Amino acid sequence: MAETALALPGRTTRRVRIVTSATIVIAVALAVLVVPPLVQLDQQAVDLANKLDPPSWAHPFGTDDVGRDLLLRCVYGLRVSLLVGLVAALTATVIGTAIGALAGAFGGWTDRVVMRVVDALSSVPHLLLGIFIVAMFRPGVWPVIISVALTHWLSTARIVRSEVLSLRSRPFIDAAVSGGASRTRVILRHLLPGVLPQAGLAAVLMVPHAMWHESALSFLGLGLPAHQASLGNLVQSARGSLLAGDWWPTLFPGLFLIIPTLALAGLAGAWRDRINPRRKSELML
Repeated sequence: MAETALALPGRTTRRVRIVTSATIVIAVALAVLVVPPLVQLDQQAVDLANKLDPPSWAHPFGTDDVGRDLLLRCVYGLRVSLLVGLVAALTATVIGTAIGALAGAFGGWTDRVVMRVVDALSSVPHLLLGIFIVAMFRPGVWPVIISVALTHWLSTARIVRSEVLSLRSRPFIDAAVSGGASRTRVILRHLLPGVLPQAGLAAVLMVPHAMWHESALSFLGLGLPAHQASLGNLVQSARGSLLAGDWWPTLFPGLFLIIPTLALAGLAGAWRDRINPRRKSELML
């Protein structure tokens, strides 16, 4: 009885956290999909007469240093950051799943070579390697996506390899091999379906990480072009305003980055606990 009473507050808190995270994610999705087509305003429109206006009814988030509406800029910036995060996370998951499945399924020298490459790349900080990759291209969305994807597949490869090694010891794999199934068939029909839930969870966890990575590159001036709205660019362009005492050009883009990423991480954490409650920390990226 006492244990049940103690468990109820924890379950209630968990349920509230999940509902709150889901509500934020749905609101963000509606904002980035619905607001730009419905609001027939140019987010690049300059109004020097109203530059750095504080939040008001006309401009709920205020205006930036050239008079552009900050709310509209934040929505467009979140749209770009989400696009980068989703595409980069999906690409990195596909790469990591393929390489991890290859290493785990073949084993032997293939596994040793692949994992030594993964260890070598993991020793280099993601941001430093991402800067090196982005510097080879002109500023734009796709160089950032390529940079994030090529630096974030390593954790997924480790997770998938571990799952494949675990599945290889199961009786149904031995039965399939004894029945004459080829290695390719075993991988495609038995191993890959078994690792898809973990790979999908890794992809969801990677989206907020990729958004922060894109924002860091843009803040350093190596991501998207300065005129294109992204959350990193908005924070970077607001540095001078913050030093002058104008807080809103920095606060609202920062909140648009922090709140959605925390909501996505909260939903991913609930999914992680549901599919494998005993390994709550292994999939943290």
